[in-house]
Formats: sequence, structure tokens, C-alpha cells
Amino acid sequence: MSLLHSNLLNGLNFSGGPGVLPESVLQQVQDSILAVPEVGLSILGISHRSDWFATVVAELEDNVRQLLKLPKNYHVLFLQGGATQQFSMLPMALLAGKTHPAEYLHTGYWSGKALPEARREGPVRVVWSGESCGFGRLPADEELDFHADAPYIHYVSNETVEGLQFHRVLGRDDVPRICDMSSDFLSAPGDFERFSMIYAHAQKNIGPAGVTVVVVKEELLKDTPDNLPGFLDYRTQIETHSIYNTPPVFSIYVVLLVTRWLRDQIGGLAAMDAINTRKAETLYQALDESNGFYAGKAARADRSKMNVSFNLPTPALEAEFIASALAAGFSGLAGHRSIGGIRASLYNGLELSAVEKLADFMANFRSHHLPLVAGVGKGNH
Repeated sequence: MSLLHSNLLNGLNFSGGPGVLPESVLQQVQDSILAVPEVGLSILGISHRSDWFATVVAELEDNVRQLLKLPKNYHVLFLQGGATQQFSMLPMALLAGKTHPAEYLHTGYWSGKALPEARREGPVRVVWSGESCGFGRLPADEELDFHADAPYIHYVSNETVEGLQFHRVLGRDDVPRICDMSSDFLSAPGDFERFSMIYAHAQKNIGPAGVTVVVVKEELLKDTPDNLPGFLDYRTQIETHSIYNTPPVFSIYVVLLVTRWLRDQIGGLAAMDAINTRKAETLYQALDESNGFYAGKAARADRSKMNVSFNLPTPALEAEFIASALAAGFSGLAGHRSIGGIRASLYNGLELSAVEKLADFMANFRSHHLPLVAGVGKGNH
């Protein structure tokens, strides 16, 4: 398959993850498989103990801090185990032995996955759960009651499965604020200095699977237990600049290329957000103008710019939609296995033109099938 044909297919990849990578990054990755220009060796064969890789890690640490506009007292780590490992590693460091409960929000599939892991280490209080409303919305401020004595508050900024996204910062500024930003990390500017820790696995917006970015404020770790395994101790990872053991050199290098792309070609997170907003508006308009044929799952105020989840009038139509979309070159549109339906993920690397093509496909599919559908509901949430 030629690179051009591969990029055409990659450009219509709406998968929930691993997500699409920018075309210019893919070209550099292809070249680096044969030989990284500065080294003359394949990226797959360069030692993690080499001077070159040390410069990669150092630049990437700085790039992340610069994109997030964070000072030097924030450490940037590149760890393994995905966000799932952080569900455990975080409470091991901050909750073990505590008497006051950590405060968690249960807003969807992934925030629910974090809860049992935290409870293994110490007490947890669920401040709010969307289970009773089918995770169709996020809480308003007046529904939230945070306690000043909590060791930390934890929430997921963007629920990938349900297509819900917080468009504000939650919690108290006098309690450490921890956020799983796996599916909207580096997609928009924000008040990131209000967070004590941010973590995000790479395979949505910033690279391939295999590496998880952790941004942690130094002061957060002052009371970390001394009996943690080295691999699971943030302080050890900080001291070794994420090279405590053999790290995923390839994945980290690709994340470096993506941060350069964001900085040099896109022009920073505000410019990235403007592009992502246009993509989301284009697809939500297709839902809103469908007279209920495409019914969005998320409340309008909480709609995600990253993941658009919706249903068609019947499961049979959804199956036909997915099959027809795949035949037309669109990949990754099946909803998460936990809820089904349709999901289109609009991560950083996906171009606006791909979303416009999907919106056109959706309009044509609806036009062809609407006469056959009786009793279609009116409007969305």
C-alpha cells in the first residue's frame, strides 16, 4: 500500500483509539522506521540509554510544559500501563493510610473504572454519579459538594464512551485536583496550573499506544509513602526522567513529533481548539438538522468536542450505517461495546475535511432511509 493511499484511509479514521495521527507526523514516523535523521539508526533499534533519547525526553518534557503553560515545579513523566495503571498508582501514592475519603466523580464508563482501584487503597466518596440518568449529562455546580479535608478530588475531563466533556474546572482550589484527560489532552488551552496532577494515555490525541503522560506538581508528592515499588513511585520516575526501566522509545518519539506539530504547524493549543471546535460544530449540526434520525446521547451543554455519540432509530439501521460507512472508507464508527450505537471521535489529528465528508455521508444515508422509517423522534437533548 502506498503512503498516499495509506494516508487517505488514515484520514477517515474516526476510531475512539488509537486515534488518527497528523499526516506530516506519519511521514516522519515512516522515515524514522528506516533511520532517524540525527542518528542513522531505525527508531526501533535506538537504545533508551543513548544520549539522543535523553534529549528526546528532555525536549518532550519542555514541550508539554510550554503547551500547557506550566512552570518548572511541574514534572512531566512518560509512563507505561495506560491510564488504567494510574487508577491504581495515584491512590497508592496519595490515599493509602488516609482517614478522610478521596472524592471522585462518576460521570461515565472510564471514571467508573477508576473507583474500585481507588477503594483498594483507602476511603472514597462519590461526590456525584450520573448512573441514574444513564450518563446522559454532567453535574451542575450546585449539585456538587466538595469537602476541604479530602486528600484529593478526581474526575475525568472527557468521557470517551458517552461523549460528555466538562467545559470548566471542578473542585476546590485548596484540595489537590487530579484529572484524567486521556481523550482531550492537548486539544485546547486551559487553566492547567489549577491541577495538581493530569494524566493521559497517548493513543487519542498525542500519539500511539504504549505511553501515558503524567504531569504532576512537585508539592503533591511530599507525603508519598516510602514503601512503594520503585516502578510505581512517581518520585523514582521523576529522578530517572521516566527511564527507570526500558521505556517505549518509539511511542515517546512519536509523541515528541506530535508536540512539535502542535507547536510549529498548528500554532499552539488555542489554534488547535479552534480547529476542533469547527469539527465538532460540523458534526453536531448534522445531528441537530436530522430531525431526530441521528439522536445524540449527551445533553447539549455537556457535548464533547472529541467524541460524538449518537443513535439511529433502530439497531438494524445502526448496523447498516456502520457497514455502509465502512464501505465508503470511514473507519471506527461503531460505538463502544458497553453502550453500542455510533461514535465518531474527532481527535487532534483528524482533519476538518474528513468530518465534512462524514456529515455529507450522514445526510445522504438519512435521505435514502428516512422514507422507510416510521415514528422517528423529534430533536435531540
